[in-house]
Amino acid sequence: MKALIINCSPVRNGATNEIVGIVSAELSRKYETKTVCIDDYDVAFCKGCRSCHRTAECVQTDGAQELLAEFERADIIVCIAPSYWADVPGQFKVFIDRCTPYSNTHEPHASLSKGKKGYALVLRTGPNMKECERLIQTIEHFYGHLEIECCGHLGLCGIENKTDAAPRMQEIKVFCEEI
Repeated sequence: MKALIINCSPVRNGATNEIVGIVSAELSRKYETKTVCIDDYDVAFCKGCRSCHRTAECVQTDGAQELLAEFERADIIVCIAPSYWADVPGQFKVFIDRCTPYSNTHEPHASLSKGKKGYALVLRTGPNMKECERLIQTIEHFYGHLEIECCGHLGLCGIENKTDAAPRMQEIKVFCEEI
């Protein structure tokens, strides 16, 4: 089985990436893993033209299709996102918007292969778990419209720097054991 782990932060060397590394190391014991950063893909804003509602294809060609191809190759998808003003980073939200051709809310729509399982791991600097729950809802809502089965999530508060991940290692490992 193949696992895709996505750093949903544009920061390639911060706390989110540190957690991505932990998750990747744990999952690579069981699965063939690939780790990507949302910033690896040049994804333009959705134009809101709704052409995809008629054609099941986006009028734009860019990194959105490349990242969707990674989704297609994976059996397991783990989105790891920090909180940016109580939601996922803008770069990841732009990608979500560009997945509209795959949304099951209209016909025709493109589809990923069936049977994919999705997990969400989110982090924030403050102590309020409600903010983590908001991010989890965003990711699980996205998974739902792509017909990726939501199978688990973890919210971590008090993560501001890379060094803040180490004390949470056991919690992250337990989460990974469930994947």
